[in-house]
Amino acid sequence: MKIEQLAVADALLISPQVHGDSRGFFYESWRQDEYAELGIGPAFVQDNHSRSGRGVLRGLHYQLSCPQGKLVRVLVGEIYDVIVDMRQSSPTFKQWVGVTLSAQNHQMLWVPPGFAHGFQVVSAAAEIVYKCTAYYLPEDEHSLLWSDPELAINWPITEAPGLSTKDRQGKPLNVAPTYL
Repeated sequence: MKIEQLAVADALLISPQVHGDSRGFFYESWRQDEYAELGIGPAFVQDNHSRSGRGVLRGLHYQLSCPQGKLVRVLVGEIYDVIVDMRQSSPTFKQWVGVTLSAQNHQMLWVPPGFAHGFQVVSAAAEIVYKCTAYYLPEDEHSLLWSDPELAINWPITEAPGLSTKDRQGKPLNVAPTYL
């Protein structure tokens, strides 16, 4: 597999070796020994699967007292996936990076614990699956404002995105709680 260190500390874009022919394709999406060599060693405790339509924007979410590492991939469609480093101790604190994940490129994003995570669907629909290193705790979840001018994220769809109430009420970076 090919590994690319992204512009924010500890985040990785993973391109697995895809074997394909006229019948379709095959690739290993998770192999504990190889991922442990990359520093992705915590045990995954939960898998999530979501489906959303074009323009839906989910995030930017994070858990503060029980941070989740996430290994994100797309089964159907295409998304623009964004992560924001919320770790005060990091050299890339408050910086973000975005990548395109799709069913066609088979790439996966490693979101280390301590990052806010969100995505916008750019295809007609998209199905996203991600492994998590900690359980989802609704009482611990925080939402960073997706449109915060301080972040200035270049979301690909500029018309009003489909948002949940929680995401409309996200906090700007300058008042959002962060990790030490």
